[in-house]
Amino acid sequence: MVNDAKIRMMAFYGGNLHDIDHFIRVNYYADLIARIEKLDAGTCLTVALSSIVHDISCPLCRKKYGKAEGKLQEKESDALVREFLKPYDLLDSVLERICYIVSHHHSPERADGIDFQIIIEADAIANAEEADYSKERIISMRNSVFRTEGGIRVLDSIFCLGGRDE
Repeated sequence: MVNDAKIRMMAFYGGNLHDIDHFIRVNYYADLIARIEKLDAGTCLTVALSSIVHDISCPLCRKKYGKAEGKLQEKESDALVREFLKPYDLLDSVLERICYIVSHHHSPERADGIDFQIIIEADAIANAEEADYSKERIISMRNSVFRTEGGIRVLDSIFCLGGRDE
């Protein structure tokens, strides 16, 4: 299911290599953090599918609004996620959780579980790489956004940081 969703998401982006690369990065980091955190299989599935579809509304937002700002993505995500995940016959509770995470992933204050927190952290890491954040900005982000030990370890390893006190 997860690999099929990845392939379908690649096709969904219609050749937009930036969007494809971004979701692949977020998916990789989310999976790595989930494994470090030793999450159960059900939560790992939620994390995996959420990370794959987390920016599903970007193409629609660019077409409809001329931009894909976070709040616009959140507004447009729910219906797209539901339609995309329909072939997988997920439990209602799993589908609802994925829709909630994706429809609020630009609102870190709404993170109400480790699955949601991991998506925020994985997306932040990918965004920091893509935007070439300064070391100071990355440290500030780590101290204000990151909550999981796995996310902190991954971030620190990628950006050669020493720890929270740096």
